[in-house]
Parts: sequence; C-alpha cells; structure tokens
Amino acid sequence: MDDKQIYEIIHKVLDELTDNTIKNKALEFEKKVDESGVLCVKTDTVKPEPFDTGKSGDKVFLKDIVTLNESPRLGAGVMEMEHTTFDWTLGYDEFDYIIEGTLCININGRSIVGNKGDVIFIPKGSSIQFSAPQFARFVYITYPADWQ
Repeated sequence: MDDKQIYEIIHKVLDELTDNTIKNKALEFEKKVDESGVLCVKTDTVKPEPFDTGKSGDKVFLKDIVTLNESPRLGAGVMEMEHTTFDWTLGYDEFDYIIEGTLCININGRSIVGNKGDVIFIPKGSSIQFSAPQFARFVYITYPADWQ
C-alpha cells in the first residue's frame, strides 16, 4: 500500500464519521455534518484568518467553511474586510451574502453597493475592486469550489 492509498483511506474514514468532533475542533467553528452530506455552519462562530491581498496594510480576513471533499463543486467561506480596497480578478463565479456592514464592488468606474441582507453576484473573469469603506462581513459562495 502506497502513501496515496493510505491518504485516501484516512480521508474516506474521516468523511464517513457521523461524530465530527475531531474535524470541528480543527476548524475552530461550529459545523454539523449529517451522514447524508447535508451540513450546517454557525457563521457567527467562524473566525476568519488574515488573507494576503498583496498590499501591505489591508485588513482582509477569510476562512473557507466547506472542504473540497464535502463540496467538490461549490466553495464557501466567511470573509471580513475593514477600511480596505483591493484589486482582484476572479477565475470563478462568486455570490456574496452580506451578513453585516457594507460591501462595494468597484468595476469599470462604477460601484455596486451591498448592505446587510443583500446578495452580490460577480461573474468569472471580472476584474474588480473589493471595498469595505468601514466594515463588511459576508459569506462567499464560489463555483468552482477551488477558487484559489
């Protein structure tokens, strides 16, 4: 048996566990995964980690909330930004649901503004600026899942 086969077996066993205590402890947020694959993430428990936008001083934080094993087609996570604007080109489609604050998407000299409860869609190939004039916390959903 080679390393790849061992790796696949370990991941299969972990994915089949109905008690996700080991996985959830490593994730550091509340997530319940049913054996059917249906899952629930308590977004208020998600603590995003620093994200490097390539620009010093940016206050951007994110954390993916589903694994590629759980959702090989759609990615999802929680992102926070504070007094930050940065350039980004998307190699994927993205929906953003604003949980708190204001998120602006600047494109071609125009600004699309989303507030708490709003949803913004950004198509693949868009060259934009993500901007939070004050603070924004939002859920992002990407297709394909491996947005990085």
